[in-house]
Amino acid sequence: MRNIALELTYLGTAYHGWQVQKNLPTVAQTLEEAAQAVVGHKVHMTGCGRTDAGVHAKHYIANFRTTSTIPCARLPYALNTKLPPDIVVNAAMDVHEDFNAIGSCVRKEYTYCIYNSNIRDPFYVNRAWFYPKHLDESIMATAARQFVGTHDFAAVRSVGTDVKSTVRTVYYYEVERRERMITLRVCANGFLYNMARAMAGTVVYAAEGKFPPEEIGKILAQGNRTAAGPTVPAGGLYMTKLWYDDGKAAFEVG
Repeated sequence: MRNIALELTYLGTAYHGWQVQKNLPTVAQTLEEAAQAVVGHKVHMTGCGRTDAGVHAKHYIANFRTTSTIPCARLPYALNTKLPPDIVVNAAMDVHEDFNAIGSCVRKEYTYCIYNSNIRDPFYVNRAWFYPKHLDESIMATAARQFVGTHDFAAVRSVGTDVKSTVRTVYYYEVERRERMITLRVCANGFLYNMARAMAGTVVYAAEGKFPPEEIGKILAQGNRTAAGPTVPAGGLYMTKLWYDDGKAAFEVG
Protein backbone atom coordinates (compact mmCIF):
# COMPACT_ATOMS: atom_id res chain seq x y z
CA MET A 1 0.00 0.00 0.00
CA ARG A 2 1.49 3.33 -1.06
CA ASN A 3 1.17 6.54 0.92
CA ILE A 4 1.03 9.50 -1.46
CA ALA A 5 1.18 13.20 -0.61
CA LEU A 6 -0.40 15.75 -2.93
CA GLU A 7 0.37 19.45 -3.14
CA LEU A 8 -2.75 21.44 -4.01
CA THR A 9 -3.84 24.94 -4.88
CA TYR A 10 -7.49 25.84 -4.55
CA LEU A 11 -9.99 28.66 -4.39
CA GLY A 12 -12.36 27.98 -1.51
CA THR A 13 -15.26 30.20 -2.56
CA ALA A 14 -17.47 27.36 -3.81
CA TYR A 15 -16.72 25.02 -0.92
CA HIS A 16 -17.72 24.62 2.71
CA GLY A 17 -14.14 24.23 3.82
CA TRP A 18 -11.83 21.24 3.56
CA GLN A 19 -13.49 18.59 5.72
CA VAL A 20 -16.16 16.31 4.27
CA GLN A 21 -19.66 17.37 5.32
CA LYS A 22 -22.99 15.74 4.67
CA ASN A 23 -24.85 17.29 1.70
CA LEU A 24 -22.35 20.16 1.33
CA PRO A 25 -19.56 20.50 -1.24
CA THR A 26 -16.08 20.43 0.31
CA VAL A 27 -12.55 20.33 -1.05
CA ALA A 28 -11.81 16.93 0.53
CA GLN A 29 -14.91 15.29 -0.92
CA THR A 30 -14.21 16.70 -4.38
CA LEU A 31 -10.60 15.50 -4.24
CA GLU A 32 -11.57 12.05 -2.92
CA GLU A 33 -14.06 11.57 -5.74
CA ALA A 34 -11.44 12.56 -8.33
CA ALA A 35 -8.85 10.24 -6.79
CA GLN A 36 -11.30 7.34 -6.69
CA ALA A 37 -11.98 7.79 -10.40
CA VAL A 38 -8.24 7.71 -11.12
CA VAL A 39 -7.01 4.87 -8.86
CA GLY A 40 -10.12 2.70 -9.07
CA HIS A 41 -10.96 2.39 -5.37
CA LYS A 42 -12.29 4.55 -2.54
CA VAL A 43 -9.72 6.75 -0.80
CA HIS A 44 -9.60 8.91 2.30
CA MET A 45 -7.80 12.23 2.06
CA THR A 46 -6.06 13.55 5.17
CA GLY A 47 -5.57 17.30 4.88
CA CYS A 48 -3.02 19.54 6.59
CA GLY A 49 -5.76 21.68 8.16
CA ARG A 50 -9.48 22.27 8.39
CA THR A 51 -9.73 25.41 6.32
CA ASP A 52 -13.06 27.17 6.81
CA ALA A 53 -15.74 27.76 4.19
CA GLY A 54 -14.52 30.29 1.66
CA VAL A 55 -10.84 30.12 2.69
CA HIS A 56 -8.28 29.56 -0.07
CA ALA A 57 -4.96 27.72 -0.27
CA LYS A 58 -2.01 28.68 -2.44
CA HIS A 59 -0.24 25.66 -0.97
CA TYR A 60 -1.96 22.74 0.75
CA ILE A 61 -0.82 19.17 1.47
CA ALA A 62 -3.07 16.10 1.61
CA ASN A 63 -2.15 12.43 1.72
CA PHE A 64 -3.96 9.21 0.86
CA ARG A 65 -3.23 5.49 0.58
CA THR A 66 -3.63 3.51 -2.59
CA THR A 67 -2.81 0.20 -4.25
CA SER A 68 -2.49 1.95 -7.60
CA THR A 69 0.83 1.74 -9.44
CA ILE A 70 0.37 5.02 -11.34
CA PRO A 71 3.69 6.91 -11.15
CA CYS A 72 3.65 10.10 -9.09
CA ALA A 73 4.83 12.07 -12.11
CA ARG A 74 1.56 11.22 -13.88
CA LEU A 75 -0.85 11.56 -10.94
CA PRO A 76 -1.30 15.37 -11.06
CA TYR A 77 -2.28 15.25 -14.74
CA ALA A 78 -4.68 12.36 -14.17
CA LEU A 79 -6.30 13.97 -11.12
CA ASN A 80 -6.64 17.39 -12.75
CA THR A 81 -8.71 15.89 -15.57
CA LYS A 82 -11.24 14.84 -12.91
CA LEU A 83 -11.17 18.03 -10.82
CA PRO A 84 -13.07 21.31 -11.29
CA PRO A 85 -10.96 24.29 -12.39
CA ASP A 86 -10.82 25.82 -8.89
CA ILE A 87 -8.83 22.87 -7.45
CA VAL A 88 -5.46 21.95 -8.95
CA VAL A 89 -2.96 19.25 -7.97
CA ASN A 90 0.52 20.67 -8.57
CA ALA A 91 2.62 17.69 -7.48
CA ALA A 92 2.49 14.18 -6.01
CA MET A 93 5.14 12.25 -4.12
CA ASP A 94 5.52 8.90 -2.40
CA VAL A 95 6.01 9.39 1.35
CA HIS A 96 6.82 6.99 4.18
CA GLU A 97 3.97 4.95 5.66
CA ASP A 98 3.72 7.05 8.86
CA PHE A 99 3.54 10.41 7.07
CA ASN A 100 0.39 12.33 7.95
CA ALA A 101 -0.48 15.63 6.27
CA ILE A 102 -1.62 17.22 9.53
CA GLY A 103 0.33 15.26 12.15
CA SER A 104 3.69 15.67 10.40
CA CYS A 105 3.20 19.42 9.87
CA VAL A 106 5.17 21.50 12.40
CA ARG A 107 4.44 25.04 11.16
CA LYS A 108 1.87 26.77 8.98
CA GLU A 109 1.68 30.21 7.43
CA TYR A 110 -1.55 32.02 6.59
CA THR A 111 -1.79 35.27 4.67
CA TYR A 112 -4.74 37.64 5.00
CA CYS A 113 -5.40 40.16 2.22
CA ILE A 114 -7.15 43.50 2.75
CA TYR A 115 -8.02 45.67 -0.24
CA ASN A 116 -7.77 49.08 1.40
CA SER A 117 -9.40 51.56 -0.98
CA ASN A 118 -12.47 53.75 -1.01
CA ILE A 119 -13.57 52.08 -4.26
CA ARG A 120 -13.94 48.32 -4.50
CA ASP A 121 -12.23 46.24 -7.16
CA PRO A 122 -14.46 43.49 -8.62
CA PHE A 123 -11.42 41.30 -9.31
CA TYR A 124 -10.90 40.92 -5.55
CA VAL A 125 -14.44 39.86 -4.67
CA ASN A 126 -14.09 36.80 -2.38
CA ARG A 127 -10.29 37.10 -2.78
CA ALA A 128 -9.58 40.02 -0.41
CA TRP A 129 -11.52 41.92 2.26
CA PHE A 130 -12.67 45.24 0.84
CA TYR A 131 -12.06 47.84 3.54
CA PRO A 132 -12.80 51.46 2.48
CA LYS A 133 -11.48 53.31 5.56
CA HIS A 134 -7.74 54.03 5.37
CA LEU A 135 -5.64 51.79 7.58
CA ASP A 136 -2.24 52.79 8.94
CA GLU A 137 -0.01 49.80 8.25
CA SER A 138 2.59 50.96 10.79
CA ILE A 139 0.03 50.72 13.60
CA MET A 140 -1.08 47.36 12.23
CA ALA A 141 2.53 46.11 12.26
CA THR A 142 2.95 47.19 15.89
CA ALA A 143 -0.27 45.39 16.78
CA ALA A 144 0.76 42.26 14.90
CA ARG A 145 4.05 42.02 16.79
CA GLN A 146 2.16 41.70 20.07
CA PHE A 147 1.02 38.22 19.00
CA VAL A 148 4.54 36.87 18.46
CA GLY A 149 5.67 34.32 21.04
CA THR A 150 3.98 31.57 23.05
CA HIS A 151 0.60 32.66 24.41
CA ASP A 152 -2.85 31.41 25.26
CA PHE A 153 -4.83 32.41 22.18
CA ALA A 154 -8.33 31.72 23.56
CA ALA A 155 -9.19 35.41 23.08
CA VAL A 156 -8.85 35.07 19.30
CA ARG A 157 -10.64 31.86 18.52
CA SER A 158 -14.24 30.92 17.85
CA VAL A 159 -15.97 28.12 19.70
CA GLY A 160 -16.42 25.12 17.45
CA THR A 161 -13.51 22.71 17.80
CA ASP A 162 -12.54 21.02 21.05
CA VAL A 163 -8.82 21.23 21.72
CA LYS A 164 -6.71 20.12 24.69
CA SER A 165 -4.93 23.46 24.88
CA THR A 166 -5.37 26.94 23.44
CA VAL A 167 -1.66 27.72 23.83
CA ARG A 168 0.17 28.20 20.55
CA THR A 169 3.48 29.70 19.41
CA VAL A 170 3.49 32.43 16.77
CA TYR A 171 6.89 32.72 15.06
CA TYR A 172 6.21 35.88 13.07
CA TYR A 173 3.36 38.18 12.11
CA GLU A 174 4.26 40.63 9.35
CA VAL A 175 2.24 43.44 7.78
CA GLU A 176 3.03 44.82 4.33
CA ARG A 177 1.31 47.36 2.09
CA ARG A 178 1.67 47.44 -1.69
CA GLU A 179 -0.42 50.33 -2.97
CA ARG A 180 -4.01 49.45 -1.98
CA MET A 181 -3.33 45.88 -0.87
CA ILE A 182 -2.34 45.13 2.72
CA THR A 183 -1.16 41.61 3.52
CA LEU A 184 -0.83 40.06 6.98
CA ARG A 185 1.42 36.98 7.09
CA VAL A 186 1.36 34.89 10.26
CA CYS A 187 3.28 31.70 11.01
CA ALA A 188 2.55 29.45 13.99
CA ASN A 189 2.92 25.86 15.15
CA GLY A 190 -0.85 25.55 14.97
CA PHE A 191 -4.03 27.61 14.65
CA LEU A 192 -7.25 27.46 16.63
CA TYR A 193 -10.65 27.69 14.96
CA ASN A 194 -10.86 31.10 13.22
CA MET A 195 -7.67 32.21 15.00
CA ALA A 196 -5.98 33.75 11.95
CA ARG A 197 -9.13 35.71 11.02
CA ALA A 198 -9.70 36.91 14.59
CA MET A 199 -6.06 38.02 14.84
CA ALA A 200 -6.48 40.02 11.64
CA GLY A 201 -9.65 41.61 13.01
CA THR A 202 -7.81 42.55 16.20
CA VAL A 203 -4.98 44.16 14.23
CA VAL A 204 -7.55 46.19 12.25
CA TYR A 205 -9.32 47.23 15.47
CA ALA A 206 -6.00 48.56 16.79
CA ALA A 207 -5.53 50.56 13.56
CA GLU A 208 -9.04 51.96 13.98
CA GLY A 209 -8.09 53.23 17.44
CA LYS A 210 -10.39 50.87 19.34
CA PHE A 211 -7.47 50.13 21.68
CA PRO A 212 -3.69 50.78 21.65
CA PRO A 213 -1.66 48.04 19.92
CA GLU A 214 0.22 47.44 23.17
CA GLU A 215 -3.01 46.29 24.88
CA ILE A 216 -3.20 43.14 22.78
CA GLY A 217 -0.96 41.31 25.26
CA LYS A 218 -3.43 42.17 28.01
CA ILE A 219 -6.35 40.98 25.87
CA LEU A 220 -4.60 37.65 25.33
CA ALA A 221 -3.84 37.30 29.03
CA GLN A 222 -7.51 37.90 29.91
CA GLY A 223 -8.70 35.34 27.36
CA ASN A 224 -11.82 37.40 26.67
CA ARG A 225 -13.04 36.90 23.08
CA THR A 226 -15.29 39.96 23.18
CA ALA A 227 -12.33 42.23 24.02
CA ALA A 228 -10.50 41.32 20.82
CA GLY A 229 -11.40 42.26 17.27
CA PRO A 230 -13.97 40.58 15.03
CA THR A 231 -13.53 37.49 12.90
CA VAL A 232 -12.92 39.02 9.46
CA PRO A 233 -14.43 37.54 6.25
CA ALA A 234 -13.09 34.21 5.03
CA GLY A 235 -12.47 35.28 1.43
CA GLY A 236 -9.31 37.19 2.31
CA LEU A 237 -7.53 34.25 3.94
CA TYR A 238 -5.02 31.96 2.21
CA MET A 239 -2.89 29.08 3.44
CA THR A 240 0.48 30.03 1.95
CA LYS A 241 3.32 27.97 3.43
CA LEU A 242 3.87 24.68 5.29
CA TRP A 243 6.79 23.11 7.11
CA TYR A 244 7.13 19.35 7.63
CA ASP A 245 9.46 17.45 9.95
CA ASP A 246 8.40 14.15 11.50
CA GLY A 247 11.84 12.65 12.06
CA LYS A 248 11.70 10.70 8.81
CA ALA A 249 11.04 13.48 6.31
CA ALA A 250 11.62 17.24 6.41
CA PHE A 251 10.61 19.73 3.72
CA GLU A 252 8.91 23.08 3.08
CA VAL A 253 6.05 23.86 0.73
CA GLY A 254 5.43 27.42 -0.39
